[in-house]
Amino acid sequence: MKPIRVRLAAVLLSAALATTGLTACGSDSSADGVTLRYWMWDSAQMPGYRQCATDFEAQNPGVHIQLDQYGWADYWTQLTASMVAENAPDVFVNHTSRFGTYASLGQLLDMDPYAESDGYDLTQFEDGLAGQWVSQGGEQRYGLPKDWDTEALFYNTEMLAEAGYTADDVWSLEWNPDDGGTYEKFLAHMTIDKNGVRGDEPGFDKTRIAVYGTGYNEAGSGYGQVQWSPYALSNGEWRWTDTNPWGTVFNYDDPNFQTSIGWWRSLIDKGYMPSLAIASSGVGSLESLKSGAYATLIEGSWNMAGVATTTGVGQFNVIPTPIGPDGNRASVQNGLADSIWIGTEHPDEAWAWVSYMGTSACQNIIADQAVVFPAIASSSDRAAEAFKKLGYNADAFSVHITDGTAVTSPVVDRWAQVDSIMDPAMSAVLAFQADPASLTDANSRVNEMMARDRDD
Repeated sequence: MKPIRVRLAAVLLSAALATTGLTACGSDSSADGVTLRYWMWDSAQMPGYRQCATDFEAQNPGVHIQLDQYGWADYWTQLTASMVAENAPDVFVNHTSRFGTYASLGQLLDMDPYAESDGYDLTQFEDGLAGQWVSQGGEQRYGLPKDWDTEALFYNTEMLAEAGYTADDVWSLEWNPDDGGTYEKFLAHMTIDKNGVRGDEPGFDKTRIAVYGTGYNEAGSGYGQVQWSPYALSNGEWRWTDTNPWGTVFNYDDPNFQTSIGWWRSLIDKGYMPSLAIASSGVGSLESLKSGAYATLIEGSWNMAGVATTTGVGQFNVIPTPIGPDGNRASVQNGLADSIWIGTEHPDEAWAWVSYMGTSACQNIIADQAVVFPAIASSSDRAAEAFKKLGYNADAFSVHITDGTAVTSPVVDRWAQVDSIMDPAMSAVLAFQADPASLTDANSRVNEMMARDRDD
């Protein structure tokens, strides 16, 4: 077994130290008290958490919260580098795709003793969220839930009306891998070629498209959250891994999974969805939706406020993901959490800040911002009302919670390695350079990697 510092540097890209110009970022102590550094990536949530920090400081005069925000990609590079340098922020927003690696490398503080001492109520969170942040053996807790998200189908309201649909008409669309169901018929009708002919009308030219029925941004690698997950998760009982969290055997070789991917890819061949080259050309999927190049787009609830504020209230709305062959619709339910770095010099103060963010006092502030659904159930209901004020039918996202069709995001300790195999494999399939059956070989390589690395 390699020493933890060596393993951390190897696994978490220690080369980042040479490129980020990182400066010291640990907490500070002075005669005036303690300064805790709190890192996050979502700029839209900064105003709400600034208010939470102000309120927390008023209740804890000896503690100051310094908020730092980085863009998504830069965030993980900076965090990785700071951990390697043993100078990480005291508290930071964690993601399920990164949590496994940090936990397995001993970079996260166990919060269970603090929660038990304070009698902290973990049952206040939406079902399934708290369980995503425990160790493989279940003895340690490495994060407190802060919010959750699911996916839905954003649509252009004007295009929907011009196509002769109402929101009620398309609320319960169904898909299947044989003929695509009412969902594929809907996408066909929403697709328009450059001569103004719809995808279900005679004379449609699939090689010259003005408006695609739906879009995407990339092949989805091994996760597929806003790409193929609503289809794969509603076609039988397919899940990414044998267990969750901490699965060790992946299931990309499952026939139902490969059938789902094959049908999804067929939308490209029919002209209802852009080629991978077009989708990943550099113009973002949200930008394509806003510009009218896409009539619909599967996206996460975290983008509701961004779409509304940049396009105007009412121009876009949402319907749920389609009902699949198993009789249910499906969505990933991902959740973020606040974690404490193991090296913080002020664990008590860090816990006080994290546990405060896990109260309705703070999460209600976040709810009123209409940016995300907070993790606390009562605050989540409050956020739904805030989203409705923006013109959205937030039930399109919460239906997965009420109907029990939300599937918790997978937690494993080697997502980066999984992606290194599945990203090119899925891209090759979507680019028609390989058949969906080729994912069986990719799955074998993923499972061999998982077994090999576990034995190292």
